[in-house]
Amino acid sequence: MNWLAVLREDLAAAKLRDPAANSSAELILGYPGLQAIWSHRIAHRMWLRGWRVSSRLLSLWTRVFTGVEIHPGATIGRRFFIDHGTGVVIGETAEVGDDVMLYQDVTLGGRSLEPVKRHPTLLDGVVVGAGARVLGPITIGKNAQVGANAVVVRDVPDGAVVVGVPGVVKQPGIDIQDHWAEDPAIWI
Repeated sequence: MNWLAVLREDLAAAKLRDPAANSSAELILGYPGLQAIWSHRIAHRMWLRGWRVSSRLLSLWTRVFTGVEIHPGATIGRRFFIDHGTGVVIGETAEVGDDVMLYQDVTLGGRSLEPVKRHPTLLDGVVVGAGARVLGPITIGKNAQVGANAVVVRDVPDGAVVVGVPGVVKQPGIDIQDHWAEDPAIWI
């Protein structure tokens, strides 16, 4: 896929996921998440070619300009979107699949100082809510959702919803209120 097609695809993904977006010009000029993704795509290519210092400098200036820090070693899939952007941190060994969406202040961070895979893997279709922390070499399954401000340190299965500190997996389609009505013992 050529660069122009990738940029158009990223732009279309942003339009699809943000109902507040009014035009392509607004997205290109005023969306730091989109700008950070495009910059990362260049920095990542530089990283893979061994231009480590140059890619880190581009990453640094992108963080200063957008408030989004994506390590040039991180692998980012197609149609990735960061809504609002500020405070997002994505570590070096993080892997992000296609059609993933992050909100502001999300961390995809490590829990080890060893030079190994130490950041999370987000499979296709994952949505991570504002302020969430996804830490360590864990996997967030396809189409899973991480709730706002959750702290996730364990694998999450496909299609699940994880909330809380520490993150607790909730099965999709279960309404907690209905469950409480069925089992009065948990009201106490």
